[in-house]
Amino acid sequence: MGFYQRLETAWTLSESMLCVGLDPDPSRFPDSLRGGVRDIESFCKQIIDTTGDLVCAFKPQIAYFAACGAESQLEKVCEYILNNFPNVVLILDAKRGDIGDTAALYAREAFERYGADAVTVNPYLGTDSLAPFLKTPGRGTIVLCRTSNAGAGEFQSLEVDGEPLYLRVARTAATTWRKQGDCALVVGATYPEELARVRAIVGDMPILVPGIGAQGGDIRAVVSAGRDANRRGLIINSSRAVLYADHSPSFAAAARRVALATRDAINAVE
Repeated sequence: MGFYQRLETAWTLSESMLCVGLDPDPSRFPDSLRGGVRDIESFCKQIIDTTGDLVCAFKPQIAYFAACGAESQLEKVCEYILNNFPNVVLILDAKRGDIGDTAALYAREAFERYGADAVTVNPYLGTDSLAPFLKTPGRGTIVLCRTSNAGAGEFQSLEVDGEPLYLRVARTAATTWRKQGDCALVVGATYPEELARVRAIVGDMPILVPGIGAQGGDIRAVVSAGRDANRRGLIINSSRAVLYADHSPSFAAAARRVALATRDAINAVE
């Protein structure tokens, strides 16, 4: 089953376009889990267990694990998702971007070591840098297009032949890259007008949308601007608002309440 099919199944079974990002920061864990690296796995698994029926995807951010030397914990977290929530899509947020053998090794890391269904990548180096990801059978390549950070427009909004660069990325994704493999885009929730312009270009291509919750993106604006003709098409990510909803021993129950409220708010948009 390819990435697109996996995602369709996840949307259908979960009745949700919510993705929970796994960005474990031990300094923000409850006091009962202040053991450092060894508690990263436990924290993530508790979040997964309490939100897994509410989401279409989980998105572990590799830097939060690697910075702590917790790559083995990331392997175990990914394996846990794949084994216990097989109908939830696993997205590795790595934003890789390189060429040749290095790009191929990054693809191997994401898809073989961590077993990800999809990985985020940076297209700045061009189509050949994406080829190892796009050509991996059954896996998805999620390309940065219009990101949610304040400085995104510094380069992404520069005009190329009369249109901003991010739209050139969207157009290339909808034509060249989609022919090579299951491709999706990243468009930040903080730019709903740009999201609507991207959707108009890419049709039913999936779009990963970070930036709701702690970053302030408006759910109604995102859904209205970004869903496809089938009223789906979005992977709407929330990380910190869910993970750190409560710092008490009942943090996982609090995470579920926030995830449930977020999913319901997404589904309520007419």
